[in-house]
Formats: sequence, C-alpha cells, structure tokens
Amino acid sequence: MTAYDANNPFARSCAASFRATKIYEDEHVLAFLDIMPRAPGHTLVIPKAPARNILDIKEEDYVHVARATRRIARAAMTAFKADGITVQQFNEAAGGQVCFTSTST
Repeated sequence: MTAYDANNPFARSCAASFRATKIYEDEHVLAFLDIMPRAPGHTLVIPKAPARNILDIKEEDYVHVARATRRIARAAMTAFKADGITVQQFNEAAGGQVCFTSTST
C-alpha cells in the first residue's frame, strides 16, 4: 500500500480547490455528488482526516464517515422516494477501488 497523497482529488475537495456539489459538510466529513454518477444522487462521503481508504483510516475518523453516510442515505431515500439504497466501499484495485487517493509507486 502506498502513502497518502495530500494532492489527491478528495483532499482538494476538502480544501475547496476542486469544484464539487456539496451535499453535507461538518468538521470531520465532506459529502459531495460524484462527477460521473452511477445513479441519481450518487454521493461520495469522505473524511477530512487523511486516509487512503478504509484500510488505513483511524477508527475515530471512520465513525464520523459512517454516521454521515447513514444520515445522507436516509435523506436520499426520502428525496428520491426510493424503495432501497446501495452503500458501497471499494478498497485497493482487487477490491474495485479505481480512484486512489495516494500516489502510485
């Protein structure tokens, strides 16, 4: 696993140097619409603390991400009058992660 890259697109989103439609933000988490959505309302929820993926995020930071994800999922169910919702987490290439938040080596 490579090191965290502070210039990745998600870090730039947190620094507001990357254009994104914000859905939710607090001191620990930023949630924004995906620029290439798989479905209406496709939202990315990321920690403001540096983390490459779920394998290296600190537990206390992950708790904030999980809490915000639940809040956003419930709001999406209402907003889209949905019968269900999918929450996904991809980690490393073999696990389906395609946007890496660290430099490649």
